[in-house]
Amino acid sequence: MAGPDQMTAPRQTAMRLILLLGIVSLLGDIVSNGARSVTGPYLLTLGGSAAIVGLVAGLGEFTGYGLRVLTGLYSDQTQHYWRIVYLGYGLLLAIPFLALTGTWEVAAVLLITERIGKAIRAPARDTIISLAASPVGRGWGVGVHKALDQVGAIIGPLLLSAAILTGGGYQTGFALLALPIVLLFVFLAIGKRAVPEPGIFERSDEDAAVPAARRFVPYATFLFLAMAGFASFPLISYHMKVQGLIADPSIPLIYAGAMAVSTLVALGGGWAYDRIGTRALLLIPLINIAIPALAFSTAPSLIVLGTLIWGAGIGLHETVMRASLADRTATEIRGQAFGYIYAVYGTGWFLGSTVMGVLYEVSVAHIVGFVAIAETMAIIAYFWMRRHARKKAAKFR
Repeated sequence: MAGPDQMTAPRQTAMRLILLLGIVSLLGDIVSNGARSVTGPYLLTLGGSAAIVGLVAGLGEFTGYGLRVLTGLYSDQTQHYWRIVYLGYGLLLAIPFLALTGTWEVAAVLLITERIGKAIRAPARDTIISLAASPVGRGWGVGVHKALDQVGAIIGPLLLSAAILTGGGYQTGFALLALPIVLLFVFLAIGKRAVPEPGIFERSDEDAAVPAARRFVPYATFLFLAMAGFASFPLISYHMKVQGLIADPSIPLIYAGAMAVSTLVALGGGWAYDRIGTRALLLIPLINIAIPALAFSTAPSLIVLGTLIWGAGIGLHETVMRASLADRTATEIRGQAFGYIYAVYGTGWFLGSTVMGVLYEVSVAHIVGFVAIAETMAIIAYFWMRRHARKKAAKFR
């Protein structure tokens, strides 16, 4: 048996890798979330409508999640995790180029290009994190990474807000986002040098031959319905601006506040998952259903509250989802499992965001009704998922 020192060393190395990748994600989120915090208002200034904002936001998420089926499969087959992560982060360079755009169409292409980069890197990066999280507690390891990730999601909007407040405008803010990209690659190189082979942290003892798609139908159904009812921030921020309810410099500040909430919820969600397991997933539809009535209201205080709850949803979604998926997936198929589930996640978000963008032109009440239906169905799917898991467990007793 391994002694205390032998067991402590892998934990320390694993936590070091999680922290390094957390810093990488922090810097990446300064860039991506800095841009996302003003996507709605920026597209509006370029002539975009609510339907266009909803479509661009939804298509970006669909692309960013849908392509992960292919990139996840590729990462499993090649196990070139670090190389794939490098390539994916490279496409963050699309964001600084937003400073040069003059039409919403070009801006949309750049925003979607950044999402493609996330589709490339996410399955490989999440596989590395899931492997490193094995010695330290799956929920906690994923939660720590997500919390650091969300710190970047706070800093990015603050940079954009400062650029707008000082008169530099959106273009200056986008140009400033080139610096974190340079720092990101420095920390990524340190992480790769520290642990060139992440597979040392976990050895699979599960049946890797069962296809991910067949194993996770109830789980995927739950996530699809839950995300179909999850509002996108570009549409929320569009509502703030088009109704004249929130001043332009305050919009990224509110987004930063939502990301601060997300940071705390990521840590709490990871801690809770290690103790109550997949029951933590039920919190997702309960949070989602409260958002639209508040975030699309005409009272600034309620809009801020709704946005903060939206941030709590972001922190909970990916932390609990990533931890629970890793726990039920063999290491040999983990990349494609992440890719498959993320594709379902993104498809639900794309369709829901597009529908909400169209419904916004009709009335906010229609959005509230749509979300209530989607999340009620998600709760039903959750209990189906739990029943399916109990049957599977009983089968192997």
